[in-house]
Amino acid sequence: MTRMFSRPLICLAVAGLMTFASAQQNQGSTGTSSSSSSSMGTSSRLSAGDQRFIKEAAEGGMAEVELGKLAVQKASSDDVKRFGQRMIDDHSKANNNLKQVASALGVNLPQHLSAKDEATRERLAKLSGDQFDKAYVRDMVRDHKVDVAAFRTESSTGRDASLKSFAMQLLPTLRDHLKNAENIEPKVLQARATMAAK
Repeated sequence: MTRMFSRPLICLAVAGLMTFASAQQNQGSTGTSSSSSSSMGTSSRLSAGDQRFIKEAAEGGMAEVELGKLAVQKASSDDVKRFGQRMIDDHSKANNNLKQVASALGVNLPQHLSAKDEATRERLAKLSGDQFDKAYVRDMVRDHKVDVAAFRTESSTGRDASLKSFAMQLLPTLRDHLKNAENIEPKVLQARATMAAK
């Protein structure tokens, strides 16, 4: 999404660590389970790969929305602006779907951008016009190549059925994002070259 997953596997040493609530925590008690547990342990329901995937998917999804907002505000190319808006729309929807999956699994997702994604946002925020277009689209091509690989892996080798289903459902969208970004990139580079020649 990632920048969904633009972090070497993937999308990072992170702000907002994910916590897992044990399904057995309050079994047998007459009260309700606490949703504010401070436990940082891992859920016995999720494999290490699934834990990594859900955390990085959440981080990457948030980053795609934030970077998309920058694209809408700062891009000079209409194609880049439209792509940025698509990132906001598609990844906001995906993020909401992932929250539902995480809630059912008892997983607390990261609430803030990772350190790496925040650095990317700050770097892009300093650019404008064709410089922004080039840097943003280059990042989107790179990020979505990693995203597609990560979601393809989870959809085929993930252990949790709900996470596998989430990955399978979003994979075609991510592939389309990658194709869209790859189609925009040469236009952006050509526009920059044309301006430099003037």
